[in-house]
Amino acid sequence: MSKVLSTDLSVAELKPYKYNSRRHPEDQVKALASAIKKFGFTQPIVCTEKKTILAGHGRYEAAKILGLNEVPVRIVSDL
Repeated sequence: MSKVLSTDLSVAELKPYKYNSRRHPEDQVKALASAIKKFGFTQPIVCTEKKTILAGHGRYEAAKILGLNEVPVRIVSDL
Protein backbone atom coordinates (compact mmCIF):
# COMPACT_ATOMS: atom_id res chain seq x y z
CA MET A 1 0.00 0.00 0.00
CA SER A 2 1.29 3.45 -0.90
CA LYS A 3 2.08 6.00 1.77
CA VAL A 4 1.29 9.71 1.38
CA LEU A 5 3.22 12.52 3.05
CA SER A 6 1.89 16.09 2.95
CA THR A 7 4.58 18.76 3.09
CA ASP A 8 5.97 21.84 1.33
CA LEU A 9 8.81 21.56 -1.17
CA SER A 10 10.93 24.02 -3.08
CA VAL A 11 9.69 24.60 -6.63
CA ALA A 12 13.29 24.07 -7.77
CA GLU A 13 13.27 20.52 -6.32
CA LEU A 14 10.29 19.38 -8.39
CA LYS A 15 10.73 17.74 -11.79
CA PRO A 16 7.99 17.48 -14.40
CA TYR A 17 7.21 13.96 -15.59
CA LYS A 18 8.73 13.86 -19.07
CA TYR A 19 5.98 11.57 -20.43
CA ASN A 20 3.11 13.74 -19.17
CA SER A 21 0.51 13.73 -21.94
CA ARG A 22 -1.47 16.71 -20.68
CA ARG A 23 -0.46 20.10 -22.02
CA HIS A 24 -1.47 23.41 -20.45
CA PRO A 25 -1.83 26.39 -22.80
CA GLU A 26 -0.26 29.65 -21.63
CA ASP A 27 -3.66 31.25 -20.95
CA GLN A 28 -4.65 28.33 -18.73
CA VAL A 29 -1.43 28.58 -16.71
CA LYS A 30 -2.00 32.33 -16.31
CA ALA A 31 -5.55 31.62 -15.10
CA LEU A 32 -4.18 29.09 -12.60
CA ALA A 33 -1.63 31.67 -11.41
CA SER A 34 -4.42 34.22 -10.95
CA ALA A 35 -6.49 31.74 -8.94
CA ILE A 36 -3.51 30.80 -6.76
CA LYS A 37 -2.80 34.48 -6.14
CA LYS A 38 -6.43 35.14 -5.19
CA PHE A 39 -7.30 31.98 -3.21
CA GLY A 40 -3.95 30.46 -2.30
CA PHE A 41 -2.70 27.00 -3.18
CA THR A 42 -5.88 25.01 -2.49
CA GLN A 43 -4.81 21.77 -4.17
CA PRO A 44 -1.31 20.33 -3.63
CA ILE A 45 0.97 18.96 -6.33
CA VAL A 46 1.32 15.16 -6.23
CA CYS A 47 4.82 13.75 -6.73
CA THR A 48 6.95 10.66 -6.22
CA GLU A 49 9.65 10.23 -3.59
CA LYS A 50 12.13 11.35 -6.27
CA LYS A 51 10.09 14.59 -6.58
CA THR A 52 8.80 13.82 -10.07
CA ILE A 53 5.39 15.43 -10.59
CA LEU A 54 2.53 12.98 -11.13
CA ALA A 55 -0.32 15.52 -11.00
CA GLY A 56 -0.19 19.29 -10.95
CA HIS A 57 2.04 20.28 -13.86
CA GLY A 58 -0.13 23.34 -14.53
CA ARG A 59 0.02 24.41 -10.87
CA TYR A 60 3.79 23.91 -10.98
CA GLU A 61 4.08 26.23 -14.00
CA ALA A 62 1.76 28.77 -12.34
CA ALA A 63 3.91 28.71 -9.18
CA LYS A 64 6.96 29.51 -11.30
CA ILE A 65 5.15 32.46 -12.91
CA LEU A 66 4.25 33.77 -9.45
CA GLY A 67 7.83 33.37 -8.23
CA LEU A 68 6.82 31.07 -5.38
CA ASN A 69 9.72 29.43 -3.57
CA GLU A 70 7.72 26.60 -2.02
CA VAL A 71 4.50 24.81 -2.86
CA PRO A 72 2.36 22.27 -1.00
CA VAL A 73 2.90 18.71 -2.18
CA ARG A 74 1.75 15.21 -1.46
CA ILE A 75 4.59 12.73 -1.82
CA VAL A 76 3.35 9.26 -2.74
CA SER A 77 5.75 6.43 -1.98
CA ASP A 78 5.88 2.74 -2.85
CA LEU A 79 4.31 3.10 -6.28
